[in-house]
Amino acid sequence: MAIEPITPLNTLVFKAVRLRALQDAPQAFGSTYAKESQLTDSDWIARVQRWNGESGIGFLAMDGDTACGIAGSFLDQHDPTRAQLIAMWTAPTHRQRGVGRLLVDHVLNWAAVRKARILQLMVVSNNEPAIRFYQRLGFRRTGRTEPHPNDPAVIEYEMSQPIL
Repeated sequence: MAIEPITPLNTLVFKAVRLRALQDAPQAFGSTYAKESQLTDSDWIARVQRWNGESGIGFLAMDGDTACGIAGSFLDQHDPTRAQLIAMWTAPTHRQRGVGRLLVDHVLNWAAVRKARILQLMVVSNNEPAIRFYQRLGFRRTGRTEPHPNDPAVIEYEMSQPIL
């Protein structure tokens, strides 16, 4: 298993795994497959450029030539000591195999180098496996909630952990 940054060279791999994630777990993301499948290759390249800089990063988990996971992070624009974990997904074929932990570890390392002190995320309240996963990694609910962008009947929990 290898974790590699998302770069212009692997934009099409990133696009494919992101679209798979949106199909597999539509309730877990603030975007939709219908919306992102309409993006042009130029749109995907522009996204990669935003995800590949000093204030943002994206990672792919690769099992040989197969992309099996994704995670990203951005530093908070108003408080760069806070980083957001975004777009986290592991392929069903690779769950319970440490892929998610590797992705989060890479995000934590990236954020620590940039002097972030807190890693935050939002998780839907009806995704108990994801909540338990994040708790095992040391994330705790902060008490902040908000309605899911695609289904206001679903609540998202904010979780965070310190970056050591």
